[in-house]
Amino acid sequence: EPHLTFVENALAKARHAARATGLPAVSDDSGLCVDALDGAPGVQSAVFATLPVQQGDREAQRRAQDAANNTLLLDRMRQATDRRCRFVSTLVALRHADDPQPLVAFGRWEARLLESPRGQGGFGYDPLVWIDALSATVAELPADLKNRHSHRALAAAQMRQLIQQSW
Repeated sequence: EPHLTFVENALAKARHAARATGLPAVSDDSGLCVDALDGAPGVQSAVFATLPVQQGDREAQRRAQDAANNTLLLDRMRQATDRRCRFVSTLVALRHADDPQPLVAFGRWEARLLESPRGQGGFGYDPLVWIDALSATVAELPADLKNRHSHRALAAAQMRQLIQQSW
């Protein structure tokens, strides 16, 4: 991600998509923000740990990247007492590539980081992220429950309202 914020990255993606298609576009930028790490991994969540890019099985590469990211996060949090974090999703909608009035929606899913992974579902940081309101890690949630409560669901619901009100 070339920019420092979720908003800037989502806006750049939406402008690119609208320009490439000539159509309205909606784009997302998402990640995990950890209070004790001043918001890291943030926009670099997908590539928090640096791994060489390999050709071949993309899913195997993603699993290796997820494992490396989780290992680095746990290492950086080893001495932390403040384990508050949140998954963040920012959606940007544009009517056209040069739209001066982008719609911006935010979803924040408050959580805590565990000290070791739990659960087999999901991807990325899901096994480390405990949702108090659901008494489970994201990796322990059934997909339909995760999809109803997630940061992306929150941002999508807000974006739907913004589009209905504005467009």
